[in-house]
Amino acid sequence: MTVLDDRIEMAEESTELTLDAMFEWLEKMPVPEGYKTEIVGGHVFMSPQRHHHFEIIFDILEQLRVKYTRKQLASDVRIDFPGRLNGFACDVAAIAERSVKDGKGLWRYQDVEFVAEVISKDTAANDYGPKKDTYAAAGVPVYLIVDPYTGEWHLHTLPKDGKYHAAVGFGFGEDVDLTGTVVGLTLKTDDFPRD
Repeated sequence: MTVLDDRIEMAEESTELTLDAMFEWLEKMPVPEGYKTEIVGGHVFMSPQRHHHFEIIFDILEQLRVKYTRKQLASDVRIDFPGRLNGFACDVAAIAERSVKDGKGLWRYQDVEFVAEVISKDTAANDYGPKKDTYAAAGVPVYLIVDPYTGEWHLHTLPKDGKYHAAVGFGFGEDVDLTGTVVGLTLKTDDFPRD
């Protein structure tokens, strides 16, 4: 049986498009090694992971370990968010200590305290647009966008009524002050590489 046969068979079995069905299809597809796959508003996005991208993610994860245990941190792990077919693979997510996974073994978006997305050229519009809106609608307290192409970071906080009400941005080298948020620490950006 081919991938096409599998897709036709699955499409005939169910008329309702769900995140679970879409991810099931993706698992059967030959996704190239080193690509991140996620679903944003029902659209599938695959983006290659560059080394600079990984360096920034790893740096953020290391710094978050001051407050969060390894089990409270996730990278490129599916988390379903509200809205139409939003199964994101956040570059970095910090989960509240009290959280437990849902019946499918996924972290609940209600327990996400911090998200960081490191910009990839082909999917930058998602991080600055629909993903930011979705994180705000989900009530994620802290959303950080790190852009190695511009050498800047953008912090969004105070989600209410589907949007963030506070935003600040600076260049790499300036600290990200999260002391007034649930995260409660400062992130150094001196070593974030530019692309």
